[in-house]
Amino acid sequence: MAEQYIYAVARIRSRELTLLNEAVISQLAAASSEEECLRLLNEKNWGNPELPSEEMFREEEKKTWDFIRELLPRQMEIFDVFRLEKDYHNLKAAVKESCIDGDHPGIFEEGGSISPKVIERAVAESDYDALPEAMREVAREAKETLLQTRDGQLCDVLIDRAALEAIRSAGEKSGVKLLSDYGELTCATGNIKTAVRAARTGKSRQFLEKALAPCRTLDVAELADAAAQGIDAVVAYLDHTEYADAIDELKTSVASFERWCDDRMIRTIQPQIHNPFGIDPIAAYIIARDIEIKTVRIILAAKRNGLPEEMLRERVREMYV
Repeated sequence: MAEQYIYAVARIRSRELTLLNEAVISQLAAASSEEECLRLLNEKNWGNPELPSEEMFREEEKKTWDFIRELLPRQMEIFDVFRLEKDYHNLKAAVKESCIDGDHPGIFEEGGSISPKVIERAVAESDYDALPEAMREVAREAKETLLQTRDGQLCDVLIDRAALEAIRSAGEKSGVKLLSDYGELTCATGNIKTAVRAARTGKSRQFLEKALAPCRTLDVAELADAAAQGIDAVVAYLDHTEYADAIDELKTSVASFERWCDDRMIRTIQPQIHNPFGIDPIAAYIIARDIEIKTVRIILAAKRNGLPEEMLRERVREMYV
């Protein structure tokens, strides 16, 4: 029942007060340097002056999940929909590590629903039964494909599609509307990005069949047909879907489209800021933190590389608070 989460939601409300708001993000975007950004973030209890920025981001992600684990220690599986992306990233890394000679330090990421060591060992030993059921067949297929063809891109495509399918499925199985919406949007927008890249690089219809994952809000057969014809056909197809308002962003750049995806998700979760019941506000906080960290990462990278402020502001996401 929704009432069982009242205490957890009350704790979430307290944590929401520490989220970076639009004013802080504007300050960061207007800062003169990466160093000034880091100083402003330190004042908001992000990192410390001695901590490299990448380590700061890992620490912020860890803070989020430590807090959620403290709130709901026996219900973490329902949030796997947010952690599967890292699992499948680690599967990619494990497949390539098992097929390519040499040392590959730093290729695995913490924070998934499965230990990277479990994935690494299972793939190295071809012990696919040690993996979650949904991951077994794609692990086998990806490793065999890489060994036989040495086509790293095809290996990535197989795993990326499986990741989208897993995220969408986890959202649906949760029985939580917000998580289902998150899974669907992640899958659909992942398909759109794949279709656009394929159209621009002249990929075949056969390639697209392997790359696109089934979802409710797109007809992937029609999307594949369109992508095989070119970018104009993709745009024409999308114009008759619920993603029509993303077309201008797609025409601008992939970065603009990715911002549109995050902004749409923020608008989807914003009603939860006034919801005192259920697990949805907790899920909304996790999404808000992820987009917050992503936005700060974009700003710091822009400052590091001397990107003009007006160009940076085109990439900055909307905030939850």
